[in-house]
Amino acid sequence: MDRPASRVAIRFYAELNDHLPPDRRFQTLEKPFFVPPTVKDVIESFGVPHAEVELIVAQGEPVDFAYTVRDGDRIAVYPVFEAIDVSPALRVRPAPLRNTRFILDVHLGRLAAHLRMLGFDAAYRNDSTDPELVRASSEEHRILLTRDRGLLMHAAVTHGYWLRATDSRRQLTEVLARLDLVRSIRPFTRCMACNALLEDAAPEAVAHLVPAHTAALYHEFRRCAACGRVYWKGSHYRRMLAWIEELSATTGS
Repeated sequence: MDRPASRVAIRFYAELNDHLPPDRRFQTLEKPFFVPPTVKDVIESFGVPHAEVELIVAQGEPVDFAYTVRDGDRIAVYPVFEAIDVSPALRVRPAPLRNTRFILDVHLGRLAAHLRMLGFDAAYRNDSTDPELVRASSEEHRILLTRDRGLLMHAAVTHGYWLRATDSRRQLTEVLARLDLVRSIRPFTRCMACNALLEDAAPEAVAHLVPAHTAALYHEFRRCAACGRVYWKGSHYRRMLAWIEELSATTGS
């Protein structure tokens, strides 16, 4: 007679439910097993990336990803607490990256430019491979932003976020709100093209790099220290500034 499968009961909280089918959200789910798995394997078997998990409680006690699940276990899984103080002793990941740096997958070029506009270090290449993204995220301590849940399931990824929105402006709002970053905005300090820091530039030093009417009309310029791109406070700047003010107001400061 075949031995019946062991079972674990698991419940996901808050936005971790976004990874579940609608009919399985916000409820206790069961997972059968014959060979005891790690809790990380159980979590990711439901499609939830471990990089979005902050706290795991099994039988009322905090455990780490290596915990071996036992028959009858009841497990609660909580998302990243960026705005809440959770004791380091309870965390399953390293402490939050408060020196916030990002790396974005190849489909998020517009979001990368938006993040750079707000002053965030956002690494991006349109030809990056998945192994390159994972390695850079780990070695350079960058938060991996992606629309690919599978990418966040690589063991080397400790800080990552699966974007729910598909529109780049909505994605920006989502990142600011989820990671509590409004107070960290430093607009127009990075090059939107290459991510390097901007430096003040004297008008005469960049006059040959901008249209003649621009050189005559404006007297404050900033120049990228890496690619040499020049920025000034024209109509495009004013439109972006208005958008930033709207973002700050709607996301919360």
